[in-house]
Amino acid sequence: MKIISAEQVHQNLNFDELIPLLKHSFSHTFSMPQRQVHALSPEQSGNHDAFALLPSWNEKVIGNKMFTYFPDNAAKHELPSLFSKIMLFKRQTGEPLALVDGTSVTYWRTAAISALASQLLSREDSQHLMLFGTGNLANYLVKAHLSVRDIKHVTLWGRNPEKVAELIESYTVLYPAVIFKASIDLDSEIANADIICCATGAKTPLFDGHLVSNGTHIDCLGNHMKDARECDTATVTRARVFVDSLTNTLNEAGELLIPIAEGAFNKHDIVGELADMCKTPALLRQSAQEITLFKSVGTAISDLVAAHCVVEKLAE
Repeated sequence: MKIISAEQVHQNLNFDELIPLLKHSFSHTFSMPQRQVHALSPEQSGNHDAFALLPSWNEKVIGNKMFTYFPDNAAKHELPSLFSKIMLFKRQTGEPLALVDGTSVTYWRTAAISALASQLLSREDSQHLMLFGTGNLANYLVKAHLSVRDIKHVTLWGRNPEKVAELIESYTVLYPAVIFKASIDLDSEIANADIICCATGAKTPLFDGHLVSNGTHIDCLGNHMKDARECDTATVTRARVFVDSLTNTLNEAGELLIPIAEGAFNKHDIVGELADMCKTPALLRQSAQEITLFKSVGTAISDLVAAHCVVEKLAE
């Protein structure tokens, strides 16, 4: 059995290969039971430590992503809040195949799924990307989205102006053909965006959904909590809504659960999940004026596919 490090993951993944691979995988047979997230302390204790299990399998490999979430680690122990590993087994025999660093895989597959959804749902002539979030995922998201659309302008919003400026400086060097700027007038930027990508820890909506222009594609991937959301009810009710996984989003995503509780949205209004999007092109964007929304909370099968891709490339 191989043990594969984060460095090996980064050396062996690229979006030009990973995005088509994920599309292919979602359009074929796979199994993905509902993931389990276990609180490690009583809810009333105020401690949010958690342990999660994300199983999946396809015709080639069986996998289980496991992660721990300890939000106080940085302050108390100078450690990351999240540790993750992906265990892979051979589908035909059940033999252990590899233990892969899960944190690095998560960055790659999250950005790749975001870009895949944009490739399937955004207008082909989309040129302006509005990115909310300056965390570790931002670099991957920029690179992934630039790989599927001819983006000419990227507006970056973040709570820390210094971090925003630092990222813009680095992006300008990496992508000299693209204009990067910091958000200074959010309302007008939302109205002029072709693609809005939200990857934050926000608990309340980041923008006014009434300001979104017709033809915009919106991607919300940062929130995994029932009582929080990155976009408001107006955004959801104005859009044709797609999700990565019906089971997981309807169990975790406040972006959908809150409008459902308000009576403004129904779960049956969801057009389809990512597997449907990859299999059935007729479900996708219906017109240049349509607003589309993709809500993702992460899928075990995308972890499995990305991790197995690394294993196969290392075996070559």
